[in-house]
Amino acid sequence: MRSQGVLHCDTEILVPFFDIDTMNVVWHGHYVKYLEVARCALLDKLGHNYTQMLESGYAWPVIDMQLRYVRGATFGQTITVRASLVEWENRLKVNYLISDKATGERLTRASTVQVAVEIASREMQLASPKIFTDAVERALQ
Repeated sequence: MRSQGVLHCDTEILVPFFDIDTMNVVWHGHYVKYLEVARCALLDKLGHNYTQMLESGYAWPVIDMQLRYVRGATFGQTITVRASLVEWENRLKVNYLISDKATGERLTRASTVQVAVEIASREMQLASPKIFTDAVERALQ
């Protein structure tokens, strides 16, 4: 059972024509984009998005990504992408659930892991910067 996380954000996406392949389903690579859209919404909800991360002197590259496709999304389908915050103290781990908005049917499960890298030194941090963990703690209150 995947962790539901301590905080989540749902994002709706209407699948555009240019995201489908010759099999009339969303090409697998586009799901990464959908995860990014949902992750950005989650970070906005935390009050510490990529702009604030950059301003605080840290980049947060994705170092691991897992996707499990259950059923392909199709052109014109509205999907819901739920991004759930799972870990934040030493790394940023987000779990995702992509489902059909109309039926709730699960289409894809995924997770991403990001780590803080100090921009000036390009050194990976072994713990998340205090400015980030403080933002998470505020959002959880």
